[in-house]
Parts: sequence; structure tokens; C-alpha cells
Amino acid sequence: MVAAMLWVSMPTSHAGLDNELSLVDGKGRTLTIQQWDTFLNGVFPLDRNRLTREWFHSGRAKYIVDGPEAEEFEGTLELGYQIGFPWSLGVKINFSYTTPNIQIDDGDITGPPFGLDSVITPNLFPGVSISADLGNGPGIQEVATFSVDVAGPTGEVAVSNAHGTVTGAAGGVLLRPFARLISSTGDSVTTYGEPWNMN
Repeated sequence: MVAAMLWVSMPTSHAGLDNELSLVDGKGRTLTIQQWDTFLNGVFPLDRNRLTREWFHSGRAKYIVDGPEAEEFEGTLELGYQIGFPWSLGVKINFSYTTPNIQIDDGDITGPPFGLDSVITPNLFPGVSISADLGNGPGIQEVATFSVDVAGPTGEVAVSNAHGTVTGAAGGVLLRPFARLISSTGDSVTTYGEPWNMN
């Protein structure tokens, strides 16, 4: 029972706007990226491995483009994490991430609005799996868990109960969620959330 408690992270809900950041791009447009309703729930790992951390993630990312030619904006919206850990045993840390099905309005995910209430889709965002050679020591990895092409002056993407695991890390794992907007011309703005402790 005590061992189980060591692996469970107390969930904390962040309702509303968590953070945002703006950038003026090369065309004079203001690009704003926001994270909303971020919720990461650490759970006891099903593989019962002391070096595994497992969690579920829900949240939303929104972008807003203001200024000249905002209606013609095209780019990519990304969600992901920076993953920090104090020690790895052996030479590798493995990371895997899968998303459940989502719902979209009118089957159009490249333009606003990104409604989530009408069409049930197949897995639009495939799972991510990486393996990194890190040696015996601390490290940080950044992983974009999924990205989607967007168009227009505003847009939003949401995820509910996406599943993530990290294996091969000794000690606690910190997850810092981020949202990133990249324009088709290469301008980029990223907002980072508060770290979540996956003990």
C-alpha cells in the first residue's frame, strides 16, 4: 500500500486560462498562443515497474492572429511536454504517448471553429514513441505529442484523457506542458505551463 502511494500524483485541476504568450511576426501580425484547462493525473503504472510513470492528460490550446492578413494565416499548432528526470538507469529513457478519438465539427480541422461536438473520427493524432540514449544522469527531453495544420485568424484543439508513460527513469519525473504556434513562414511562439510532478 505504501509503494502504491509513492507512484500516485495528486491531480490538480487548472480551470480556465493557464498561460499565454504573444509575438509579432515578420508580416506585422500578432500571434497569440494559449493553454486552457490543463489537467494531468498521475496514476499507478499498470506494469508495476518502479521506473515507469503513467498519467492522463486533458486540456486545450487556442491561437489568435491579429493584424494585416490575419484571415490568410496558415501554420501548425503543436501540443507537447518538456520531460525532466533526475536520473536514468542504464542508457535509455523511453517515452510513449497515445491520444483517444476526438470529435470535430464538419470534419474540418484546418479552419475555425474547431468544435468538438458532432463527428466522431478515427485516431487523427497517432501515438508518439521515442527512445533516447542519456547515460546515467539527469536529463530533459522535449516531445511534441501531436501537431495539426491550422488556418484562419483563430482556432482551438482539445484533448481529453490522453495517455502517456515514461519508462526507465529513476526518481520523480516532471512534465512541463507546452503549446506552440508555428506560421507557414517560420515564425514561432510557445507558451509553457507549470511543471507537474509525477512521483
